[in-house]
Amino acid sequence: MDTINVSFRINGEKATVDVKPYETLLETVRERLSLTGAKEACGLGACGACTVLLNGIPVRSCLILTAEAEGADIVTIEGMKQNGKLHPLQESFMKNGAVQCGFCTSGMILTAKAFLDRNKKPTRKDIVKAISSNVCRCTGYRKIVDAVEEAAQNMQS
Repeated sequence: MDTINVSFRINGEKATVDVKPYETLLETVRERLSLTGAKEACGLGACGACTVLLNGIPVRSCLILTAEAEGADIVTIEGMKQNGKLHPLQESFMKNGAVQCGFCTSGMILTAKAFLDRNKKPTRKDIVKAISSNVCRCTGYRKIVDAVEEAAQNMQS
């Protein structure tokens, strides 16, 4: 089958890949670019484990064709570091024990990042609503909400 040439920026770097027309962004990111933070879980876009930021918006990479990312700016969990240091959200997740099995963590952090980029002073209720589309089967969410809340406060100072 023929391939399509697709170019985009991922984690600040220009990338050009030849993909099959039906290849998902998740497949491209994991298999071609070896960025394995986004996880395949449900394959239906229901759980959020495969979330990446596409032009600053959290999307389910299992539902996006790579061809649709032409010219886009993509951020994966691997691109969250700032000046060689973990992003405040990543630090807060670790400090608050919001990481258990880790399967949902990258999608949860990227969803929270996009949310905090838009809402600098969220309430707990705002945070719960913002991450409600991401599924965690381990933590019960309290520690995740605590981590996002703490990160929001630290990012303001």
